[in-house]
Amino acid sequence: MRAILAIDQGTTNSKAILLTEKGEIIARGSSPVGITFPEPGWVEQDPNRIFASVKEAIAACLESAPQGMKVEGIAISNQRESVTLWDGETGEALGPVLSWQCRRTAADCAALNAAGHSAEVMALTGLPIDPMFPGSKMRWLLERAPKGRKLRLGTIDSWLIHCLTGGKTHACDAANAARSQAFDLKRQVWSQELCTLFGIDIHALPEVRDSSGSFGVTLGLPGIADGTPIMAAIGDSHAALFGHGAFNPGDGKVTFGTGSSVMTTLPDFIAPERGITTTVAWRIAGKPTFAFEGNILVSASSLPWMTEILGLPDVAALVELAATAEPNGPGFVPAFVGLGAPYWDTQSRALFSQINFSTTRAQMARAVTDSIAFQVHAVFSAMQAQSPAGFGRLFVDGGPSQNRFLMQCVADLLAHPVIQRDAPEASALGAGYLAGLALGIWPDLQAIAGLNPGGNRIEPARTDNAAKLAVWQDALARSTYQINSVNGE
Repeated sequence: MRAILAIDQGTTNSKAILLTEKGEIIARGSSPVGITFPEPGWVEQDPNRIFASVKEAIAACLESAPQGMKVEGIAISNQRESVTLWDGETGEALGPVLSWQCRRTAADCAALNAAGHSAEVMALTGLPIDPMFPGSKMRWLLERAPKGRKLRLGTIDSWLIHCLTGGKTHACDAANAARSQAFDLKRQVWSQELCTLFGIDIHALPEVRDSSGSFGVTLGLPGIADGTPIMAAIGDSHAALFGHGAFNPGDGKVTFGTGSSVMTTLPDFIAPERGITTTVAWRIAGKPTFAFEGNILVSASSLPWMTEILGLPDVAALVELAATAEPNGPGFVPAFVGLGAPYWDTQSRALFSQINFSTTRAQMARAVTDSIAFQVHAVFSAMQAQSPAGFGRLFVDGGPSQNRFLMQCVADLLAHPVIQRDAPEASALGAGYLAGLALGIWPDLQAIAGLNPGGNRIEPARTDNAAKLAVWQDALARSTYQINSVNGE
C-alpha cells in the first residue's frame, strides 16, 4: 500500500497522518508542543521541542499503520509567521521560536509605521507592518545571535526541512515566504529592499520553492527510510484551503484554532485594503495562486480560559452552557494580545462590556463563544467589499468547526452557509494532496477535488443580527478606549 506521510506542525500540537492513493486517512498520531510567556506579550517555543514532537507524532502514526504500508513521500504543513534561527553547519538552535502571537516587536513596528513605510510594505508583501509577521522578529533574533556562525533563518517549515534532511536543505515554500514580510509577491523573490528595511540578512534566508515539489530527502528520521522524498511544504491555513478543494475564485474557508484564518482565493493578485491581507495561497509549477486573508489572533483559545474561570469541567460544557443563553447579553472582546484583522490594533485589551447584576454565567459563556463568530464576520465583511469574485463555497475546519452550535452562530452572523468537513485534519490533507500531485499519484487539481466531495452544509437560521452587532461594536470601542484613555489620548 502506497501512502503519503503528512505532518501538520501547529501551535499547540504536532500531528501526522498517513494518506492513501484514494485520499483516505489510515493512521494518525499527535504530540503536544509547549509554549511559554516569558514577559507580557512575549510568546515563545523551543525549536528542538517542536522537532521532537514531530518525531513523536510520526512514531505514533506509524505504530497504528496497517502492515505492508510504504511511505512514498512526506508533506509538511506548519504554523505560520513563527520564526527561528539556527547554525547552518551544526544544526544548533540559536534562539527560541518567536511565535506568530508574540508582540515583543510592537514598538519597532510602530516606529516603522510612524516613519511612513506602511504603504511600500503593503504594496510589496500584501501585509501590514505588525509584530504578528516575521519581519521585525527576524531582526530581533539576528541582533542577539552569536557572532561567527553560519546563520540560518526561517519559518517553521524551513526548520523542519533542515531537521528532516539532516541539515542538507535550507528551503521554504512560496506560501510561507509570502507571510515573512521579506518576500516580493509580484516578483516571487526575497526583496533586498525589505530585508534592509527590517534589518534581515538576506543570505540567511531559505531558498523559495514551489509548494508542490522537491524539498530534499530524509536522513536519520526514525521509522522512515533514508532517502524518502519531501514533496510538499505549505503554511497550515493555505494547506487547509487546498485540502478543501477551494480552487475556484471566491471559494474560501475559515480555520478555527488558537487563532482563526479566513481565506478566499482570488483570480489574480489584488492589493489589499481595509484591514485584510493578500497572500500566496500556494505555488505550483512556478505559478502562484493568490488569496485574500484575515488573521484573527485569539479565537478558540478563549474557550478554555473561560471554562476555567467558570469552574466547568471542559470546553464542551462551556459551549453547552452558552447554547442555553439568548444572544442578548454582554459583549466580549478577546484582545488578550491585541486585535488582528481587520482592526490591527496592538493596544486593544480583552474585556467584557455591558455587565449588570442580572448577567448570568450562561450569558458570559455565550459572549465568549459569540466573539469567535463576530471576529470572522468582521473579516468576511472586509473581504466582501473588495472581492471581485464574491463569495462561493465557504468551508470550515479545525477542532471547533465540528461543533454545530458554534458553526450555526457563524452561519447566522455571516448570512452565508458554511460547509463542515468530516475530517478535522484539513491542513495535513492539503499538504498531502500537494505531495501526491508532485509524486504523480493524482494527475491534476480536478482529481484532487474529487477526493473529498462531501460535507455538512449549515444554512443561516436567523439573520436578525443588528442588536448583537451593536453590542459587539460597543465592546470594541471600549476595548481600545481603556488603553487610549490611560495614555491621555
